[in-house]
Amino acid sequence: MPLVAHTDLPTFQRLREEGEEVVDAERAKHQDIREMHIGLLNMMPDAALEATERQFFRLVGACNQIVQFHIHPFTIDGLKRSAEAQAHIDKYYEPFAKIRADGLDALIISGANVTRESLPEEEFWLPLTEVFSWARENVASVLCSCLATHAVIQYRYGIARTRLPAKRWGVFPHKVIDRSHPLVAEINTRFDVPHSRYNEIFQSDMERHGLKILAASATAGVHLAVSEDGFRTVFFQGHPEYDDISLLKEYKREVMRFFRAETDEYPPFPENYFNAEAQALFHGYERHVRTVRITGQALAAFPEQAVLAHLDNTWRDTAKAVFNNWLGKVYQLTNQDRRLPFMAGVDPNNPLGL
Repeated sequence: MPLVAHTDLPTFQRLREEGEEVVDAERAKHQDIREMHIGLLNMMPDAALEATERQFFRLVGACNQIVQFHIHPFTIDGLKRSAEAQAHIDKYYEPFAKIRADGLDALIISGANVTRESLPEEEFWLPLTEVFSWARENVASVLCSCLATHAVIQYRYGIARTRLPAKRWGVFPHKVIDRSHPLVAEINTRFDVPHSRYNEIFQSDMERHGLKILAASATAGVHLAVSEDGFRTVFFQGHPEYDDISLLKEYKREVMRFFRAETDEYPPFPENYFNAEAQALFHGYERHVRTVRITGQALAAFPEQAVLAHLDNTWRDTAKAVFNNWLGKVYQLTNQDRRLPFMAGVDPNNPLGL
């Protein structure tokens, strides 16, 4: 608490309109509260760029620590951008050179879309590993989401992700594995998390390389793990940052791909996400889409508004609690000079003293 609008990034105004607490920079100057500076390496494609900003900003802003959060979004080379998205980045994002010079207390790395068979072949691979290598030496803790988790684990431990037989897509139940770890303190021992991915790094591979598993699902695999030191790198395979409608938007995108004949298979429902009423609406829309794809008639609007009331968010409270625990520990361990990762006396190889 609270976020500080230290730039005119539109996400701040959007969050204010949603009821989030956001203070302007001038007011923040007169509050005797410590600042914390959190980097957000946003690698998501254009359509999800600003939504990803809001999702992670919300989770940081929901934390209870008596601190002012300055979030610094930036991105890297190797990600194709439209002119509109690039203009947004040029206007509101910081260059990595400035991030590196000023320092960070913590860093969040988002997921990304891939176009190559293996991650090291991606154009963003070298810029991403450059950021992570710097952060590993200079930032107290790095939180990786989905694709970033797979990339960083392959880079650090040599574990290549495995292609799944089908897309893992939906909302899945999870169980806390290590109840003693501070990142899962005081959270529900069973909770839901959305997943949306074609690949997985398995628990056995993580454990063989010393990673500590904190939460996992019998059907969706590992969601939350940490590096062997217990804190310096936090790995999410799921998407706890997702909004209520994130999977709905993905489902709509896949339906439109089928309509445009970009794929021959009509998408299945995300698991455990649509209730019976929503499924009935979408079964009717599927019949319509299949008919107009053949006849060439006009396509009716996707029934997005009709299903909003049928969507439940069963993961946000736990996501907020984990972020609160994470940033609380960052607050307790970091040096007030954000160019230095830890206060005096903290062992970088065992920062939690576990």
